Amino acid sequence: MNRAALFDVDGTLTDTNHLHVTCWWEAFRQAGHAVAMHDIHRAIGLPGEDLLGHLLGEDHDTSGDERLTAAHDTLYATYFDRLPGLDRAAELLRELHGRGWRVVLVTSASDAELTALRGAIGADDAITATASADDVSEGKPAPDPVVHALGLAGAAAPDAVFVGDTVWDMTAATRAGVVGVGLLSGGIPRRDLEEAGARAVYQHPADLLAGLDDSPFADVSGEAGK
Repeated sequence: MNRAALFDVDGTLTDTNHLHVTCWWEAFRQAGHAVAMHDIHRAIGLPGEDLLGHLLGEDHDTSGDERLTAAHDTLYATYFDRLPGLDRAAELLRELHGRGWRVVLVTSASDAELTALRGAIGADDAITATASADDVSEGKPAPDPVVHALGLAGAAAPDAVFVGDTVWDMTAATRAGVVGVGLLSGGIPRRDLEEAGARAVYQHPADLLAGLDDSPFADVSGEAGK
């Protein structure tokens, strides 16, 4: 059986969560909505439609949702040429790939955004596949994206680890029966990640890489690593 190393991208491999916060805040402002940056930050990681429902209320007038999303996407695209990857993120993916793990990115990013993010990470040679929110009927915190990623890797849930930085990531992993590892690099507190199901929490990719042999990755044997 293959082993799957599943990774969220924004806030996990790239230092981009606060760019999203700023772009959503400006998109809301342009549309006449006063939404606190703190609340936006806590919603990052949800697919766009779910993020809007979470922040504006499920009963909000959805006629402006497409315009809001387009405004965010246009603003965020201005950063595509300089999105910052997190320190040692590429090395972490390559190390896992070298140990026989199938690395799959699990993200709600659009194709153009994902291309920019992969460029920021700089480890395409270590990435087996990408699971997008567009590939499933429900995004995180539903388990669907994680289950889809397992299929792409040809791995079973007990032979996988999902690394993310939000409570939505940890909830999705738990619901899919996959071990969740949280990173603090996205700005969400350790306690929140643990309460959402994180088996272990690290500061950032470099911290996880340094402690890889004592991390939940060491507890997953799988046939691929034997």
